[in-house]
Amino acid sequence: IYNMPHSMSAVLIGMNSPAFEVTMQRFAVGIEFCGMQYRGWQTQQAGVVSLQETIEQVLSKIANEPIVLHGAGRTDAGVHATNMVAHFDTTAMRPLRGWLMGANSQLPKDIAIQWIKEMDASFHARFKAKARRYRYVVYNNPMRPALLHKQVTHIYQPLDVTKMMEAAKKFEGTHNFESFRAAACQSNQPVRHVKHCRLIQHGCYLVLDIQADGFLHHMVRNIMGCLLEIGQGMYEVEHIDAIFAAQDRSAAGITAPPDGLYFIHADYPSEFELPHLPLGPHWLNMPE
Repeated sequence: IYNMPHSMSAVLIGMNSPAFEVTMQRFAVGIEFCGMQYRGWQTQQAGVVSLQETIEQVLSKIANEPIVLHGAGRTDAGVHATNMVAHFDTTAMRPLRGWLMGANSQLPKDIAIQWIKEMDASFHARFKAKARRYRYVVYNNPMRPALLHKQVTHIYQPLDVTKMMEAAKKFEGTHNFESFRAAACQSNQPVRHVKHCRLIQHGCYLVLDIQADGFLHHMVRNIMGCLLEIGQGMYEVEHIDAIFAAQDRSAAGITAPPDGLYFIHADYPSEFELPHLPLGPHWLNMPE
């Protein structure tokens, strides 16, 4: 049953029972999670807690059959999301409210499904996404925040925000991001188109808002690391040009911690009519 084409129904015939039709349905879901306790989105080896596997186990109980979840992107250990889009296929017949309320009643408190929508077979959470968007939140204050522990990156030193804003703009456009990806990155090629990369000051928060057609492993965290070094006076803005030219990870600076990173949006063709939620994180309360 699970391998049949999603656009088709199958007729199953039992030995002593009449034929009956089973239809495979596809559902898209929007997921919010705090990644603090998880080793990233993707299912890993036994005993390593991931977000994908945790959610699949709950959906499988509701469906009474194995569920495989396909996400719009992968996140590192400790990274959060306000609206990770994913999809799954099932033959189980449940009302939308049943899926939504049933899943949220069984999921850990740091994971919540925000919405669910039935889709046709042409939708795919990963391959149909035209762009993905992240926010990285820095709390720049001499005193560390207690209530936002592991949800922001705390920088206590004064930062030259003007220089950081200028440097952030250098990442816009189409570039070879070889210097800004992890050594373990599995992507075939490092060229990405960044639609926007802007640093916004919002009270004590510095928010890096970046959207691209795709991201490399650690790309956002490495960009943020370079901006923080410029903000601390270690380099001038033009240092970004030299890093790009080197096409070597060792030319760039630190990898910023995962704590402040949020997957906030995946962009899909309008015909899919997916819900549009506030970008978040919600406690930040900043304009979109």
